[in-house]
Amino acid sequence: MRKAFLLTSFIVITPLVLILQIMAIAYLSYQKNYQHPYQTSKMQKPKVAYAALPPVQNLTKEEISEKDARVEIIRQFFAKYKSPLEPYAEDVVTHADAFGLDFRLIPSIAMQESNLCHKAPEESNNCWGFGIYGKNVKRFTDYPEGIYQVTKTLATTYKNKGLETPEQIMTRYTPSSNGSWARGVSYFMNQLQ
Repeated sequence: MRKAFLLTSFIVITPLVLILQIMAIAYLSYQKNYQHPYQTSKMQKPKVAYAALPPVQNLTKEEISEKDARVEIIRQFFAKYKSPLEPYAEDVVTHADAFGLDFRLIPSIAMQESNLCHKAPEESNNCWGFGIYGKNVKRFTDYPEGIYQVTKTLATTYKNKGLETPEQIMTRYTPSSNGSWARGVSYFMNQLQ
């Protein structure tokens, strides 16, 4: 009995609600387009007569340059953590594109390995823990060289062998990790979307 009552109520009330909504929308639309005879039109522009056209030198020229948003995403990520890599955000994207690598990988590894160079070995310019094991430290002449070498190695030695995700890369990059390295890199990659 209750089900029949609910079904009947639904069948009767639903069309009424729809009709009321359509009437309300029609009324609001009419009100929006209706202009009272004593109101001035919102569309009328004031009539101005110019004696002469404005001089050409007062015109402004707008130029819009197209930049890769990924560079700005990386730059802001570096800036947020006060990383010395901030001026090299464009290098990260350029080399990632050149080698067909995900542009988020290099900054994410740097964050995981050295807190974006804050905990890197002194004067190594190596923020990626690249070639660092035991007392051995791989050194780069500067950050751009480090970005290039790490990107190139990840593309040619890792990606070309099917190691592309942080979990796959971890098996060779930090084989002793219990998975935390890959989770950390993945976390930072997700921040860079």
